[in-house]
Amino acid sequence: MAENRKEIQSLFPGVPTLEKKSYKNFMQLAGRVLLVIMFLNIVRYDLAARSIVRNLIEGLCMLFIAVGYRTKLFALVLVFYLIYVNFTQNQFWIFRHSRLSFNHMQREFFQTMSVIGGLLFIVAYGPGGVSLDERKKRL
Repeated sequence: MAENRKEIQSLFPGVPTLEKKSYKNFMQLAGRVLLVIMFLNIVRYDLAARSIVRNLIEGLCMLFIAVGYRTKLFALVLVFYLIYVNFTQNQFWIFRHSRLSFNHMQREFFQTMSVIGGLLFIVAYGPGGVSLDERKKRL
């Protein structure tokens, strides 16, 4: 939708601007913010040391992705980390006897996979024009 939308051009000359506003850039920003919101749903709020370290690593990576600082690098790091965590902690296939545990772990597994899919889009297309990476390129 954002790529196919034509930019509105004015017939009157105006003051030149340094940046071109594009709907694609704002849609990529909205996608990054929504990915962070979806990520907050898979965070485990335990007081165990392992969970605190895991939340710290994931939280810092998602913070850098949200503001657009070295976005592709941190998204790729988080992809590999979440794949490892997902296959080691959300093993729904071993809960065949308990339907409740099976359903819960399966939901957690596929929700984490959807976050991984969103991160792969960020790795492929970058953070967009509204990010620290783009601002650093312009300076």
